[in-house]
Amino acid sequence: MTERQNWTTERIPDQTGRVFVVTGANSGLGLATTRALAHRGGHVILAVRDEEKGRRAAAGITGELPDARLEVRRLDLADLDSVRAFAERTRADHPRIDVLVNNAGVMAPPRTLSAQGHELQFAANHLGHFALTGLLLGALTDGQDPRVVTVSSANHRQGRLFLDDLTGERAYRPMAFYNQSKLANALFGHELHRRLTSAGSPVRSLLAHPGYAATNLQRDGPVGIVRLLFGRVLSPLAQTPDRGALPQLYAATDPGAEGGTFIGPDGMAELRGAPTRVTPAPRAVDAATGRRLWELSERLTGVRYALPAPA
Repeated sequence: MTERQNWTTERIPDQTGRVFVVTGANSGLGLATTRALAHRGGHVILAVRDEEKGRRAAAGITGELPDARLEVRRLDLADLDSVRAFAERTRADHPRIDVLVNNAGVMAPPRTLSAQGHELQFAANHLGHFALTGLLLGALTDGQDPRVVTVSSANHRQGRLFLDDLTGERAYRPMAFYNQSKLANALFGHELHRRLTSAGSPVRSLLAHPGYAATNLQRDGPVGIVRLLFGRVLSPLAQTPDRGALPQLYAATDPGAEGGTFIGPDGMAELRGAPTRVTPAPRAVDAATGRRLWELSERLTGVRYALPAPA
């Protein structure tokens, strides 16, 4: 048994004075992450698409923890204009950010295009987080033990990049495009680690996935057989959001969490269990693919990082 197998939120160090941004913080894994960080003294910015839902989520936490330091701010990751506005306001109010948790996501909806014309899952799950990280990188660089935690999925192993049909105009399959977005998350996290390391940055880039957790992701977004399968048939196998959030909490807070690592559950098929280091799919760590996706993402978002490509 490894030490990580006993890791719970009780092991989170005191986070007093640290500023966190958690995307998708009003429900599921994001809410569980926010609650755990608040209980350890962290100042958490709830980055949410629906501010009313965000306020209700924050009120639920302050009801049990009156001294919780929480802010609710609107962020629609599928709209790059919203991402820029959020980043600008947040940087103005918080010149220093310690941890960014790229948690929010959508799963297997009908084919939909974002405000900028990108396929919704690629836009919200990958492009929005790519842009947000780049726009907040200066504030993160000034942080205390700064980290970027990008939440992927075990489904990244089934992912392929449809670079010749990114909008799904020719052949859209909801789960295939979800898997693509999760592979993009994994490629981004590893390429970010390579570039940060090459630049000598203090910021760590880590990846996490929750295994199979019962959240709104499976119930609200998917349609047809995907909703039936994940929202009902397989739901008895799912762990709670509190358990599912442990890998990203470990990545965000544990002193021993190393940059470039992928944290997931230690159980069978990585479906559930305590946080441990897991092995990503080989395509997720391929440097040439990571660089190609990075350059494409800079072009599609208009956000260019002050990080050179590693040699």
